[in-house]
Amino acid sequence: MGSKVADLLYWKDTRTSGVVFTGLMVSLLSLLHFSIVSVAAHVALLLLCGTISLRVYRKVLQAVHRGDGANPFQAYLDVDLTLTREQTERLSQQIASRVVSAAIQLRHFFLVEDLVDSLKLALLFYILTFVGAVFNGLTLLILGVIGVFTVPLLYRQHQAQIDQYVGLVTNQLSHIKAKIRAKIPGTGALASVAAAVSGPKAKAE
Repeated sequence: MGSKVADLLYWKDTRTSGVVFTGLMVSLLSLLHFSIVSVAAHVALLLLCGTISLRVYRKVLQAVHRGDGANPFQAYLDVDLTLTREQTERLSQQIASRVVSAAIQLRHFFLVEDLVDSLKLALLFYILTFVGAVFNGLTLLILGVIGVFTVPLLYRQHQAQIDQYVGLVTNQLSHIKAKIRAKIPGTGALASVAAAVSGPKAKAE
């Protein structure tokens, strides 16, 4: 599944990526002007009209003795979608693991387990208040879809230059983070204590 998504985002198959990208953009742009119920109903109706028309066309060919009248979607109907007990248990474990991981992260940020991380999250939400005043969620989703289908391709074409700039930005952020930690009361002292404790342990080992 991961390789298929990567192929889709890297436009390995231009036709498939173009169809998916166009479908997503048309659906999202439609939601800007119509309700989600109306858009979902029209998309479902369009899909049904296409499949029913193709099914009737095969029946017509059978009537004029130019085909066997088989369902053109029989290959998809024959696909076994049932899950075994092991697959169900594994899927449930994966979902539960991700839910627990998300809960741990939320607790880490909102209960201030690390002051710097919580401050960074607060800064992010503060920036999002200004973003939300300019863009609504649907507009951001449209921009996200455009970014997902363009950024990976641009990165693959200009990987060396982008990695160089990202490295510079990462170094600058690391310096800023170190300065912030040094100015927060208690953080520097805790780091010194941790270093002092880990030093003798390392020597003993």
